[in-house]
Amino acid sequence: MASAPPPSTGRELLSPPTDGISNLRFSNHSDHLLVSSWDKSVRLYDASANALRGEFMHGGAVLDCCFHDDTSGFSASADHTVRRLVFNYNKEDVLGRHDGPVRCVEYSYATGQVITGSWDKTLKCWDPRSSSGQDRSVGTYTQPERVYSMSVVGNRLVVATAGRHVNVYDLRNMSQPEQRRESSLKYQTRCVRCYPNGTGYALSSVEGRVAMEFFDLSETGQSKKYAFKCHRKSEAGRDIVYPVNAIAFHPIYGTFATGGCDGYVNVWDGNNKKRLYQYTKYPTSIAAVSFSRDGRLLAVASSYTYEEGDKAHEPDAIFVRSVNEVEVKPKPKMLPNPAS
Repeated sequence: MASAPPPSTGRELLSPPTDGISNLRFSNHSDHLLVSSWDKSVRLYDASANALRGEFMHGGAVLDCCFHDDTSGFSASADHTVRRLVFNYNKEDVLGRHDGPVRCVEYSYATGQVITGSWDKTLKCWDPRSSSGQDRSVGTYTQPERVYSMSVVGNRLVVATAGRHVNVYDLRNMSQPEQRRESSLKYQTRCVRCYPNGTGYALSSVEGRVAMEFFDLSETGQSKKYAFKCHRKSEAGRDIVYPVNAIAFHPIYGTFATGGCDGYVNVWDGNNKKRLYQYTKYPTSIAAVSFSRDGRLLAVASSYTYEEGDKAHEPDAIFVRSVNEVEVKPKPKMLPNPAS
């Protein structure tokens, strides 16, 4: 019998950021990968060719980034700015500013708006189509606390803030949240990501748990929600718990990957409440994960997130791995054999 191939963390991208990686995202159109970092940069890679295609520097750490189209995107920076970055023309412009570090940025394909969330406790919407002389802000919405994570699906926006608040908006009417919720997890929220089918969202916390939530407020809808423990281990009778920093849904199967400060990426089947796969341990904390548009590639940011303070750590790295169907495809439920 042939021996199993050596466990692989995937191919390491050349020219990685030189400080903590805050986010990475694949394009909806190609294997382009956008990466934001505390080294004040946003980099565009061709993940398949393992090539750096462009880079923009900011006045402060870049806390988030997202694509607009295949060669342009938006960035959220600690220097309070929201920028549009056009890589093929090497052009950038400032869409606008917050009164504090900008933590999150999302682009809505449904409404053509850029949405940003800041530690100044506001959400802002921007129209990137208006010319640069104009005020591109189309609305400012006060949040109960500092914005920590956001996610968009269709016309819905989910905003998770400090203090475990979660606001759900309809982007077509931002005057009030559709729903004001509290996280069902007891500890600080790290990441929120909407289900690709638009029925709800997954939310992770610093305390090794993920909650599966649903928008439908009926009793039936809410009866489906649950939370589970992950990214923890037992050592000498003690439970060691790690923050879950990242969640990414598979675009085809709706299963999802989580990345934790334990250096592991796990893949879960949320419907059947099962772990499908655990990848080989990465050198340090997982700061971000993203599946490519066809689900064939998984990008993993192995980047220490300072959960244990300032200490010596492995260099920041981005790994891109090929995804096998067996790792992400839900397993069919086994029916009992009637003969047994």
